[in-house]
Amino acid sequence: MSTSHLDWENQRAFLAVLREGSLSAAARALNVVQPTVRRRLDALERSLGVALFTRSPSGLSPTEAARELGAHAETMAAAADAFARAASADTDAAFGTVRITASDVMGAEVLPAVLAELQEAQPGLVFELSLTNRTEDLLRHEADIAVRMVRPTQAAVVATHVGAVQLGLFAKAAYLEKHGTPRALEELGRFALIGPDRDTGVLRALQARGLDLRRAMFSCRADNQLAQLGAIRAGLGIGICQKALARRDPALVPVLPELFTHDLETWVTMHEDLRRVRRVRTTFGHLVKALSAYCSGGEGLPL
Repeated sequence: MSTSHLDWENQRAFLAVLREGSLSAAARALNVVQPTVRRRLDALERSLGVALFTRSPSGLSPTEAARELGAHAETMAAAADAFARAASADTDAAFGTVRITASDVMGAEVLPAVLAELQEAQPGLVFELSLTNRTEDLLRHEADIAVRMVRPTQAAVVATHVGAVQLGLFAKAAYLEKHGTPRALEELGRFALIGPDRDTGVLRALQARGLDLRRAMFSCRADNQLAQLGAIRAGLGIGICQKALARRDPALVPVLPELFTHDLETWVTMHEDLRRVRRVRTTFGHLVKALSAYCSGGEGLPL
């Protein structure tokens, strides 16, 4: 089977159907009509000589071949997006698109205000936020800048350590007024706890910090950190929150602050080739300054 003649538009249609689960949703995502997606998908299946989807009551189900090809299509899409970003402005321009990846909490709760401040000063900048706890690969240009809670190990990456995000146990004041406050870590099991669902790595990290916690002890479980934060704010129990975020919410109260704290070392990173691109360099410098302030206690950050 020769793949040298494969059309990228056909592969885009395949990836859209894989992501969206139906022809109609894929057409909306691509801003084309549904027959166009169907035609491109048929053309790709003929070129490959394999079926990529089967019909099911819930839409189109990917075949094993489609699942194997999906990762390659995602890589190609990331490269195409990086190409478009590179072409969106010349290297010396302070305008154009900058793609930033960060964790869900950092990307939803911290970065928007930081980027709004930068955009006010540089209105030509356009930001793409990729909120994921997956470490995206800067070397493959899946993002221009990454805010990471793990030390970068790639040789071609520029990384600036901005400090540590401090975590602590918090609960809504109304919850503690109704149920009381634990006086020791050993008492936590008597309270409603908010924690991870299937992310055993997080659980092991908590246990290493002296919290003898098991999944069965959590009355509200979610691997998504934003969902955990929402549960704490709603008064569902005691959970882990960034201290700087908790200080912004007068309804949140620290729990056992002298007995439990955890630091997440934080880096702002980019590919070394992007240092010559002014819009990326400008965004990188602003993030380093703002997140250094955030890690040191949140002073001076816009709300």
